[in-house]
Amino acid sequence: MQSNRLFEIIYILLDKKKVTASELAEHFEVSRRTICRDIELLSSAGIPIYADMGRYGGISLLDNFVLDKSLISDSEQHEILASLKILEELKYPNAKESLSRLANLFQKTNDDWISVDFSHWGSHADEIDTFSVIKGCILQQVIIEFDYYNSFGQCSFQKIEPCKLWFKEKSWYLKGYSLRHEDFRIYKMVRIKNLKAGSQSFSKRDLSSEPAHIEMKHPFEPVKLKLLFASEAAYRVYDEFDMDQIQADGKGNLIVTAEYPLNDWIYGYILSFGKDVEVLEPDHVKRHILGIIKEIARKYKNAFSD
Repeated sequence: MQSNRLFEIIYILLDKKKVTASELAEHFEVSRRTICRDIELLSSAGIPIYADMGRYGGISLLDNFVLDKSLISDSEQHEILASLKILEELKYPNAKESLSRLANLFQKTNDDWISVDFSHWGSHADEIDTFSVIKGCILQQVIIEFDYYNSFGQCSFQKIEPCKLWFKEKSWYLKGYSLRHEDFRIYKMVRIKNLKAGSQSFSKRDLSSEPAHIEMKHPFEPVKLKLLFASEAAYRVYDEFDMDQIQADGKGNLIVTAEYPLNDWIYGYILSFGKDVEVLEPDHVKRHILGIIKEIARKYKNAFSD
């Protein structure tokens, strides 16, 4: 613990140039005496650190000091830069400057090896900006406002305290405290429109008060599905289901067993595979799918009956 604190003290001094012992004590939540002992240890280890007394005094490093890279292994240096690169792609504040500074310090190239884009293919620029706006409002504790379309296509105006961005089941969601419902709610990102940061700030709520069941909260009962997919759909099956849900039948087909909430979405999802899927179980889902197919066939038959 102490070695980590000593290492971080050096980085703080490299970044801020000068700090007081009281500021360091508050940052690390230790006593001022402990910080003074840390400074003595760093000085005895050969780190050119010194303290100025008086009103404008403080702790600082010699201007020409360069951190001894031997304190960090080569693999650790790469891990630090990789983490900062991801933060830079996520537009995290000051990540770009930190990445550039440490890349120079470690004498490593800042390779452009990763790109993070939360939007889907063909999305508009305003959708790409949605994540940046929400992230900024979460960090700065600013209320956000937006129009939200539920699964029935109904639009409502929402005003929430954003808590976190959440990735679940191949989709992005926003968790937040709804001022309208006075409760924690989950919003699917693709259904959020006309997002903007509000003018009000908020105090972060105790997340332990968030209902434990909120992540599983759903008005539909789950159903265990057994689906048979033709080999032509294998590219989607392996993309959209976990490996432990997939079993080959020895004939080139794939059998998937998975549990989903039984609603209109799951019927639409099954039908999106067209002729390449067959519902094996349960029977009531098979009958419902057949009813949908008959209704679709009736509409197209009527279209050509004239």
